[in-house]
Amino acid sequence: MMFTNDEEDFFRMSISKFENMLKTNKICFFDSEEFENIILHYLDSGKINLSKKALKLGLDQHPNSIGLKLVQVELLVFENKLDKAEKLLNELQHIDPRNDEVYIQRANIFSKQGSHHKAIECLKVALQYTEDFADVYSLLGMEYLFIDEILDAKEAFIKCLEHDSEDQTALYNVVYCYDFLDNHQEAIEFLEEFIDHNPYSEVAWHQLGRQFYILKDYRKAIESFDFACVIDENFVGAYLEKGKSYEKIKMFTQAINCYKETLKLDDPSSYVYRRMGFCYEALKNYDKALKYYLRSVHEDPLMDKSWIAIADLHLKKNDFKKALQFVNKALGIDENNHLYWRRFAIINKDLLFFEEAELGFRKAVEHGDTFLDTWLYWSDCFRLLKDYPQAIEKLLKARDIFNDEYEIEYRLVGLYMLTDQTEKAMYHLTNALALNYKNQTLLQDLFPTVWENEQVQNYIQNFNQE
Repeated sequence: MMFTNDEEDFFRMSISKFENMLKTNKICFFDSEEFENIILHYLDSGKINLSKKALKLGLDQHPNSIGLKLVQVELLVFENKLDKAEKLLNELQHIDPRNDEVYIQRANIFSKQGSHHKAIECLKVALQYTEDFADVYSLLGMEYLFIDEILDAKEAFIKCLEHDSEDQTALYNVVYCYDFLDNHQEAIEFLEEFIDHNPYSEVAWHQLGRQFYILKDYRKAIESFDFACVIDENFVGAYLEKGKSYEKIKMFTQAINCYKETLKLDDPSSYVYRRMGFCYEALKNYDKALKYYLRSVHEDPLMDKSWIAIADLHLKKNDFKKALQFVNKALGIDENNHLYWRRFAIINKDLLFFEEAELGFRKAVEHGDTFLDTWLYWSDCFRLLKDYPQAIEKLLKARDIFNDEYEIEYRLVGLYMLTDQTEKAMYHLTNALALNYKNQTLLQDLFPTVWENEQVQNYIQNFNQE
């Protein structure tokens, strides 16, 4: 319900007068419109019993009020008593067939029943009789969204804005439709035209910035967010988006300033602290980066990305044990993240905990890891654990996924030689040398005894002469 200041004061007096009446059991008179507003107020507040009491008293005083009976329909729909609501609507339509609210409530019933096409037809009839076109077009847009008729939904919301340019929900919904259709340039054109007529709409400027951000035009995005912040200096979302845009063009100090503004205007945010930590890390101010990452997890201990960021900071200092501690915290929150398992595995490998590293690489692959070196390191773990058959098996599987990779071939050479499968070793040595002759030192690094093998050295020399 939207009121002017005078109407708001009168409405508050009506509520106070009604509640006082309930306490004293002294019957007071209200006009039917007052009762409608009182009932809807309690309905919107979830105070169903009070709305029912107000409805009963209202109908006692105004038994023929169509407005009150329409509110009764709304209450019945709210309680899911759709048959009773429909029966009452039939009576009201017979009395007043040109009442737009009858068709709006009938559309509401059809919508709750999942009959969205019927709801749309009712709303189209309501358009013939209504004076509140914005409200009906907004409802029509939502019904089109329910059935994924996005173009029709967009047009309905645009018409809603034509009748009420201050309907921010409709504006958001228009942009949602453009986003859904992936028509970001058209969204920009729509928003720029809308801003020409409504230059002080902070929501429109904010949404325009979002579209430029999506199209990676970050400087124009920043300009748009700037306008939104000037119009509404408390617009947290605009400062946040502006900070993200500054990050994209590597203006990290400016991004930090934007994030600091959001902290002045709103409660502490784990996400904002993490973004600030990232910016300080990009500026190589690792102490401040750690400070803000720690604030992030203090604000929200389930922010796994911040735990990982802390782990990565410790990795930069080669403090593997602390890094592992924080990776474990992230895995405790999201055990299906292959990137976390990969970090877990690499750290354990560096700490020479090969069994734990093998587990990590296995889990990473199980959860969708597609990096070649994950397979290579996984095989290396088995090699270091002296489980050569498993090491070979992992490389052969990797070979099926990644074609013509010399790192796989050189490893297979070494493993087949260590397991006395010389013919297979020579086959893969041919492949490895053909793919990358220069990096034959990989064999020397990983398998020094194989590298020194006379047969292997002769083969390499002969291959070079060919």
